[in-house]
Amino acid sequence: MSSFTYALQVNGNFQNHSISHSFDHLKTFLSSTIKLPKISVRPDIAKTLKNTSNRMLDAFVDSAFQFVSQPLLPFQKNFAPVEEIGEAIQVFCTEGNIPEDFRAGVYIRNGSNPLFGGLKSTTSIFGRSSHIWVEGEGMLHAIYFVKDACEDWIISYKNRFVESETFKLEKQRNKPSFLPAVEGDSPAIIAAYLLNMLRFGVVNKKTGSTSIFEHSGKLYAVSENHLPLEFDLLTLETMEEWGVNGAWDRAFTSHPKKAPGTGELVIIGADAQKPFIVAGVISADGNTLSHKVDLKFNRATITHDIGVTQKYNVIIDHPLTVDVNRLVSGGPLIKYDKEGNARIGVMPRYGNAESVKWFDVETNCTFHILNSFEDKNEVVVRGCRALESMIPGPDHGLNKFEWFSRGFKPIEMSKKSSNGFTQEGYFFVRVYEWRLNMETGDVKERNLTGTDFAMEFPVINEDFTGVKHKYGYTQVVDSMASSSCGMAKFGGLAKLYFEEQDETLPAREGKTGPLIKVEYHRFEANNFCTGIAFVSKHGGVEEDDGWIVSYVHNEDTNISQVHIIDARKFGSKAAAKITLPQRVPYGFHGIFIPMPNQTFQNL
Repeated sequence: MSSFTYALQVNGNFQNHSISHSFDHLKTFLSSTIKLPKISVRPDIAKTLKNTSNRMLDAFVDSAFQFVSQPLLPFQKNFAPVEEIGEAIQVFCTEGNIPEDFRAGVYIRNGSNPLFGGLKSTTSIFGRSSHIWVEGEGMLHAIYFVKDACEDWIISYKNRFVESETFKLEKQRNKPSFLPAVEGDSPAIIAAYLLNMLRFGVVNKKTGSTSIFEHSGKLYAVSENHLPLEFDLLTLETMEEWGVNGAWDRAFTSHPKKAPGTGELVIIGADAQKPFIVAGVISADGNTLSHKVDLKFNRATITHDIGVTQKYNVIIDHPLTVDVNRLVSGGPLIKYDKEGNARIGVMPRYGNAESVKWFDVETNCTFHILNSFEDKNEVVVRGCRALESMIPGPDHGLNKFEWFSRGFKPIEMSKKSSNGFTQEGYFFVRVYEWRLNMETGDVKERNLTGTDFAMEFPVINEDFTGVKHKYGYTQVVDSMASSSCGMAKFGGLAKLYFEEQDETLPAREGKTGPLIKVEYHRFEANNFCTGIAFVSKHGGVEEDDGWIVSYVHNEDTNISQVHIIDARKFGSKAAAKITLPQRVPYGFHGIFIPMPNQTFQNL
């Protein structure tokens, strides 16, 4: 997933009694424990005052806040961070062979790799605050596929941190410095917000840990609380933030989409203050922000993905929100309202807020759009839909393991409360379809997959982004392993056949029709994957001519590999397995970048 730690602006008075009482402590503590140094009047007095105030604030944080590492349970070992390995290391196939017609290129996966041993919590006079599971610093893991003069494959691996400004700041200090500002007691989060802003000028770290995208030949690491960070394909060195020559000045979705036909990049950015959601279109060459518009949302929705068709942009508005007023009143900063309203908006590529056609849909949480396209007078949207959000976790972070453990249980084992809401299995994600009639305003929605397996992190052949497609691919959740771990583990892959029905007996129905055919690729026991990507076959004719690549970790041997699976022989064993020189922690999204051999001469 991604870091949903939006930049916040706290407005208004702190009227809640407990919060006001805590901030009285802050004033008293500052005045009684920090002795003001004597300041000499010098020509650079402004700089001196600034440095002095920073030292005072640092001294207060060091005195008042205790950082503690969040413990990892035995089943969570592969969520622990790893170190950089330095120069690229040659690796080899230990099973099978790289297909002769596989493409030269780079397979890169992003993910959370926290500094200083793991995610942190703090305790203080204001209470407790904690990082949530998506907040670690980004680390890129890259596999390079190159052919030598004899047409033999040379494969190498390297990893590297995404080095944002905040990463460099904490690395220089050599200790945790940013106070967690998302989950925990409201006074502690507000104190963290204020102190981070005063000390560093930003509320949260810029992690760049969620996803990777390419535009106009450049690669970017991104999380949606900051601008994308460009990095070098060969060295993985982080370069600079990309704000489209200063034209885009807010957060950036983790999943921008290229418009079919034009190659323009369609983006969306969210904030906790108005304007809450802004959409944009970037030129195909990446130099110009061609369009920017406030969509005039009335709430700060966390929208992780955006869809495109040949003519339209597709906007998800579900009841997962950031609300500063709720925080100041003692509630959670981020909350999913399972009784709130959800809708999907369809807007012309260069439309404004008034041109968006909104469709009310059943309440849901959808982080990832698999694809969207036009079908006669309908816009079809396919995504991975759940009835609860894994972000950020239980209110105030209380009973976190138990809450996640119940949520990952298989849906057929789940219990329902008196109001009909599922008490277990509420994270169960099913592939879903909405058909939005642009003429009548009608909505047809249904499950496309059943309750055997939950599915997330969808990918397609990107040549079919925004147009009608036959196939999709997802990671398959191992519900029991995830429930035991309290964190998502993916024990297999699924291939989705959108134009074929499920032929298992007895015939199974979705909400308004038959389920689609699904083919599975299963890993060995206690092997789990992350970061799948589709690699299209050079000169391929069919949509599914290609391979799925994935990072796979064996928890019994503590060995990580990359698997290459033929998309047209999906149920068969992997065509190749490449063993890596060190463990690769579970992460988020991956991408394959085809590149000519000569690009890698200096690798």
